[in-house]
Amino acid sequence: MTHVSARRGAFYASMAATAWGTGGAAGSLLFQTGQFGPVGVSLWRHLLGAAFLLLIVRRLVLADHLDWRVLPVGAGMAVYQTAYFAAIAHSGVAVATVVTMGATPVLTAVGSRLFLRERLTRGALLALAAALAGLVLLTVEPALATSATPAASPVLGVAFALASATGYAGVTLVSRRHKDRDPRTTAIGGFAVAAVCLAPFALADGVVPELSWPSLALLVYLGAVPTALAYGLYFVALTVLRATTVAIISLGEAVGAALLGVALLGERLTPLAWTGCALLLAAVTVLAVRADAG
Repeated sequence: MTHVSARRGAFYASMAATAWGTGGAAGSLLFQTGQFGPVGVSLWRHLLGAAFLLLIVRRLVLADHLDWRVLPVGAGMAVYQTAYFAAIAHSGVAVATVVTMGATPVLTAVGSRLFLRERLTRGALLALAAALAGLVLLTVEPALATSATPAASPVLGVAFALASATGYAGVTLVSRRHKDRDPRTTAIGGFAVAAVCLAPFALADGVVPELSWPSLALLVYLGAVPTALAYGLYFVALTVLRATTVAIISLGEAVGAALLGVALLGERLTPLAWTGCALLLAAVTVLAVRADAG
């Protein structure tokens, strides 16, 4: 495995967050076709992500490299994606996003201190506070609007969002704990395990619906960019950066998703939301520029 510098690791984490920010739009467009449910999209996302990485790593002999450590990674992937979609169903996108993304770096920071003995520096603590403040400003108005409308169960939605954040933090902590492993192997094995976990639930919705060219293109994009590319970069970043640092940088996904909504989906951001974008982006940028290897 080629060693990368802390600065390059921070760049990889930023690129992963940017790629993840496009995944929500692609998933939403797939849902609108009526051919896929959330679990079906997640299943194909993991299967295609594994396939694309295997094409890149053609000489990798999985039997010689995979071990039990990909099991918690894959299970965590399945949990946090499925729980996130369940949170959206019960409390709306805004609440699900702010709780999941807000709780993830906090849980990661606590877990990295308890289980990895990683020290949270003053700069990282300030960056975390600024990033969380920016995330709240970016999503507070949509969240309030969502809470004013009937939902299946807002409390249950928050519980699912916290479960999603726990799964996400778990994937980050396990991957960081075993940073000596090839990150490509971790990603491929994690995708495969996640697909196996999701397959029984996806069968109920129909795993192989009738495809159109637009939906096929969206699936290929979802598997290639927000999955294979993003997770590949993310796991590489975890080999050189502290778990909390990577988790905070990943909050840049919220900014990318918001800007994509404005540019392509006709959404509008209020001055408060723009302020949140700027604060969140500033926190992530400062942390990325000053990244130290852990």
